[in-house]
Amino acid sequence: MVIFSVLYPATPGGRFDQAYYDDVHIPLVKEAFAATGLKDVQVFKGLSAPDGGPAPFVAMVHLAFEDAAAMQASLAGPRGAEVSGDIVNFSDITPIAQVSARD
Repeated sequence: MVIFSVLYPATPGGRFDQAYYDDVHIPLVKEAFAATGLKDVQVFKGLSAPDGGPAPFVAMVHLAFEDAAAMQASLAGPRGAEVSGDIVNFSDITPIAQVSARD
């Protein structure tokens, strides 16, 4: 299993519309990538740092794909640009992405 993680750092003055993200963007991701191997989506909203301070990320999502080929088929596929182009509708924060493996 390959995990594509997208993290949105807490940025002073940064905009992140959680309602749009939950109600529009994540359903778009699920619809766009289901046919190319998306298996699971987990969305997390930052609450705090372990010491009780501010959360370092306002939100993060982990997209689970069958394998690296499925992830590439989704991200570079016909709807990949549509999904990434939607980011401006909910945030002006530059996200951090990472690819990981899960056994």
